[in-house]
Amino acid sequence: MKNIHSNHNHKTFIALGSNLGDRKQHLLDASRRMEQRLGLIISTASVYEVPAAGFTGGDFLNTCILVNTRKNAQETIAILQQIERDMGRVPRTGKNYEDRVIDLDIVLFDDQVITTPDLQIPHPRMHERNFVLQPLVDIAYKVIHPILNKSMAELSSTLEPLEKMVDFEIPLSRKRYPIQDLNFIAVEGNIGSGKTSLTHKLSEDFNAKQVLERFADNPFLPLFYKDKERYSFPLEMSFLADRYQQLSDEVAQQDLFKEFTIADYYVIKSLIFSKITLEKEEYSLYKRLFNMMYKELVKPDLYVYLYQTEERLLENIKKRGRDYEQNIEASYLSKIQQGYAEFIRSQQELKVKVIDVTDLDFVNNQEDYLKVLEKILED
Repeated sequence: MKNIHSNHNHKTFIALGSNLGDRKQHLLDASRRMEQRLGLIISTASVYEVPAAGFTGGDFLNTCILVNTRKNAQETIAILQQIERDMGRVPRTGKNYEDRVIDLDIVLFDDQVITTPDLQIPHPRMHERNFVLQPLVDIAYKVIHPILNKSMAELSSTLEPLEKMVDFEIPLSRKRYPIQDLNFIAVEGNIGSGKTSLTHKLSEDFNAKQVLERFADNPFLPLFYKDKERYSFPLEMSFLADRYQQLSDEVAQQDLFKEFTIADYYVIKSLIFSKITLEKEEYSLYKRLFNMMYKELVKPDLYVYLYQTEERLLENIKKRGRDYEQNIEASYLSKIQQGYAEFIRSQQELKVKVIDVTDLDFVNNQEDYLKVLEKILED
């Protein structure tokens, strides 16, 4: 398995157990560490008190959680084992099971089947253990075992049910970072700032309707980068028309199965870019048309601007490798940056949040992602 990060979330079901010390606190500590290093906690099962199996020891508290992560399975198990060590778990001294402060196991990882000397997914004995299956049924009863081809509910029905449930729960990440309370969020930024990547992550983690700018379908964009003077006005007009139509259609219409809407742009970028690219007379006409359209659009509850330095933006642009962007100069990015700064300083209608992400890798680094979430929710 290649050691690479995915560009989408893996649904990772993890079993937690503890039978030493303050068991509830250990479960809380482990879940918080997973949230910080692995991914957001999307679902949590009930917590059950279960006698130790296979050895003489204190009763366990057992549960399961669903974590969204962009780590692959090998990276995930390495993180879980490091969390166990950090929390004081020591290696087994013999072949028999022993008491433990915390026990973390990957039960399911999407629908993948993995067999290596260090990792087996699905967990090879999960279908035999009611202390794994019953909590799993709480949050994954319809999920199909990729080898046995039965649902978790079907597998659990063959085992003796657990009876002792504990009045205790692990909090969901959405309670700590309740961005779903906002109805419409617009994420903006300069070219290469990461606005689409952040929009995609937030939509996956918080069950949001995602509205992405359709710039790739614009036939004028490659022509503009070759001949700005000739194609500036048709490019800006086509962008304005498309952005207005998309925001009118997709933001105004709520999706019953999504909790809020998040877009990787807002129509205000049309005014910012056109002021840079158009001649004075063209911009005057363009602005009149823009103002007529702008009045009719739904306004975001929060407008997030991702700031990065021009140097970092050029690095990002080079990495993603779009041919028509490779000749973009720092001076052009600086003008865009100035345009956004002027808009933000003069803005009185929208609630604006500026986040400096120059030194943050919120796609691959979970701690950086949580910093961005905290910034979004700051008063």
